[in-house]
Amino acid sequence: MFPSERCNGDGSCSRVGDDALRRGLAAAARVYLQGWPHKLTPHVLRHYCASQLYLNGMDLVAIQELLGHCWIATTMRYVHVHRTRIEDAWADGQRRAAQRLEGLI
Repeated sequence: MFPSERCNGDGSCSRVGDDALRRGLAAAARVYLQGWPHKLTPHVLRHYCASQLYLNGMDLVAIQELLGHCWIATTMRYVHVHRTRIEDAWADGQRRAAQRLEGLI
């Protein structure tokens, strides 16, 4: 996903430094996301990616492994749950409980 080498303007090649992604992301944010030039960082993208994976049904343990976290608690701090997901889970639980009670009445 990230190249280990790049060619410079003078034709020489060198390893990509730690700030290459950060600088490229900042430049893209200045052009396409004027309100985010100093807020959008690679770390913010990790949080966003983890949240989207969870929102789309990926298991927390799988996200933990993907992000390389030793502790599930760390992964849980990365995943930002949308309020609607909590409300939807509550409504689904209520529906399941009502279905189970139908057979008892």
